[in-house]
Amino acid sequence: MEEREQVDESAEVALADLPVEVRTRVVAVVASVLPGVTGLPPALRRVAGFAPARRARLGGTAIAAALADPGLRERAAHQVAVQRADEVRALRDGGSGDALEDAALGWLLRPRGWTHRLDAAVSTVAAREESAERSREARLRERTEQAEQALREARAAHRQQVEELKAEVVTLRHRLGETRTAERSAREEVERLRVELDEAGAHEQAALAQQDKELRRLRSRVEDLEAQTQTQRRAGRSEREEASARARVLLETVIDAASGLRRELALPTGSTSPAEAVEQVLEDDAARGGPTGRPVSTPISATVLEQHLSLPHSRLVIDGYNVTKAVWSGSSLETQRSRLLALLAPLVARTRAETTVVFDAADVDMRPAVSAPRGVKVLFSPYGVIADRVIEDLVGVEPEGRVLVVVTDDQELRARTSERGVRHVAARVLLDLLAR
Repeated sequence: MEEREQVDESAEVALADLPVEVRTRVVAVVASVLPGVTGLPPALRRVAGFAPARRARLGGTAIAAALADPGLRERAAHQVAVQRADEVRALRDGGSGDALEDAALGWLLRPRGWTHRLDAAVSTVAAREESAERSREARLRERTEQAEQALREARAAHRQQVEELKAEVVTLRHRLGETRTAERSAREEVERLRVELDEAGAHEQAALAQQDKELRRLRSRVEDLEAQTQTQRRAGRSEREEASARARVLLETVIDAASGLRRELALPTGSTSPAEAVEQVLEDDAARGGPTGRPVSTPISATVLEQHLSLPHSRLVIDGYNVTKAVWSGSSLETQRSRLLALLAPLVARTRAETTVVFDAADVDMRPAVSAPRGVKVLFSPYGVIADRVIEDLVGVEPEGRVLVVVTDDQELRARTSERGVRHVAARVLLDLLAR
């Protein structure tokens, strides 16, 4: 008996002779301990560097081929015994209860009686496969029956559908016959209508020819009338031109005679009336001084200011910063200039007064860029010259008798320009007018 067991223990069972499940399990067990096995061939050293989950999947073939070497198998078995000592102990004590696991460990470790356990595992795997095969056959049989039943039902439905289609074909054939009959009737009706249309077209062509003949006659008549009209217009235009030429010659004669008479009588060329001359004298007296010789200062309201500016060829000069600082002293100079010019635009457009705004720039080398509205001229005083001097120069060159308004609160500037017949207006009056 001992001799028989020794023969069994020395029997060599190749890995390729094992069932697929046992062989796969052996490869998986070796793959789990592969990094700890010494003396690995080059192919297995690369596989040992893989992740544990990838070793058996990617290097299973190389592991199975390498296990044909008894030395490598023994080194792998030693590493399995070290890392899975509890399972190996259970195997030696009689098995762990899992025939597949026991067969894989038995083939690697080769304990006493491992061939019998391998046979038992093969039998268990075969029984398991047979049971699985029977289950698959039962499932396949059930599916086959279901498929046959579905096929029978599909055939019945197909037969019913064919009967319905046949009935529909009969109906369609009947309708096709009716449609063909209706088509023949429609064609006959179309042919009749075509004949009638041809006849109507012939009549219409004849009528159109008659209308064209009448239209040509009328056009000829219209052309004759237009020619007569053009002739009459040319004749009337010639008469008007001759009358205009005679009137122009007569008018030029009268004008030349009047001019010669004015030169002989030495009449003035002004267009003022005697009443306007008296009014001007009164205004000059009021501006320069009454009968006592004292200057008369009459405050000008916003309404009177607009009336002055609406007079022909009126002149408006504004002391820029003197006006803006009276109401917008908290704003920057640029903001003050922009607001004043924006408010002046509608007033200048309404009154057509010649307007000049003078800003003091005596202490500034650079002159800022200003976008002045139409009709408004913006001046900056030269370096070292105050705006009052520029305003005095502007007032000094104006002819006497012209309506000249200076807007400023500077009393010294008012005093220096009062002898020129200037109408002085306070800054607040101008701003009240601009705010309307």
